Amino acid sequence: MNRPMRTRRGATLASLAAELGVSRTTVSNAYNRPDQLSPELRRRVLDTARRLGYPGPDPVARSLRTRKAGAVGLLLTENLSYAFRDPAAVGVLEGLALACEDEGVGLHLVPASPGSEEVAAVHRAGVDGFVVYSVPDDDPHLAAVLSRPVPTVVVDQPQLDGVDRVGPDDETAIVQVANHVVGLGHRQVGVLCMRLGRDRNDGFVPLDRQQEAHYHVQRTRLAALARTFEAAGVAWNTIPVVERFDHTVDDGATAARQLLDAHPRVTALICTSDILALGALAEAGRRGLRVPADLTITGFDGIAEASRAGLTTVHQPVLEKGKAAGKLLLGAADRVAPKVITLPTELRVGTTSAPPRTAEERWFGP
Repeated sequence: MNRPMRTRRGATLASLAAELGVSRTTVSNAYNRPDQLSPELRRRVLDTARRLGYPGPDPVARSLRTRKAGAVGLLLTENLSYAFRDPAAVGVLEGLALACEDEGVGLHLVPASPGSEEVAAVHRAGVDGFVVYSVPDDDPHLAAVLSRPVPTVVVDQPQLDGVDRVGPDDETAIVQVANHVVGLGHRQVGVLCMRLGRDRNDGFVPLDRQQEAHYHVQRTRLAALARTFEAAGVAWNTIPVVERFDHTVDDGATAARQLLDAHPRVTALICTSDILALGALAEAGRRGLRVPADLTITGFDGIAEASRAGLTTVHQPVLEKGKAAGKLLLGAADRVAPKVITLPTELRVGTTSAPPRTAEERWFGP
């Protein structure tokens, strides 16, 4: 008669402590607070645990007991791959990861498609707080985050009363770009901007959409450009603005193509990101335009690819942005009032900006 096969019961924290002749606290400290034990004792605990097949303290049970998940959530309302593809996002992610490493906590990515209304991932996330990276003010995932009883830090946008935030002074930074372009003598200017809302618009942007944009960074930059050009005697409603929902070099190229096809006498393109500007550079090359002799192009972010291309752009410290956000979140328990950290920016004039061509110069456009 066959007897049922008996499985060996796995070792527990209590049985391991009994085997070693130490307290359960000592075993727990070997995993969670190793500084409380001598190196020799910790090594003996871990060696015995391996021999007996003890896997270590149950993280779920520990989180229930301590009410700490040991992880920071990063809300990114993009597809997950965006965090590893977009250079600015990669810099922020790296900085946040470094801050988490310093504190010995994990990082939990909570991606959400920009058009999605499903917020279950936010409610399921076992985290001790959220870093919200550049979302519109009407995003349902943001509302879900704010409903959780955990600290929150916003990176870039939106601006929310009573919520910590880290980001640059977008108005001052883009005004530097505008003054540079105006100072060179450009008056026939076009603008390429990132998405302004959760609804897709890949085309020219009317004034009401600019002014009502739910992404306040883009809204702020466009409004600052409008004031600067109006002060220079250029009516803002005469300056074409093209929006792209997706943020890729190809989208920057198609945006530049759309604008230049409709406004071929434009002498400068101001782009609200380096990615869009790199696409504009590619389109200029395709059209046989000399940069900057025929067309000035500027960006915003200061990513490595922009530097290699010699792009005139605003540099912002994206790695420091992520690190500052992480430190701010992990230190939230020590503060009683919200804090805003404004990071420095620098206009870096490269080889893609120059005075506009004169009427006597040969026109290389199509």
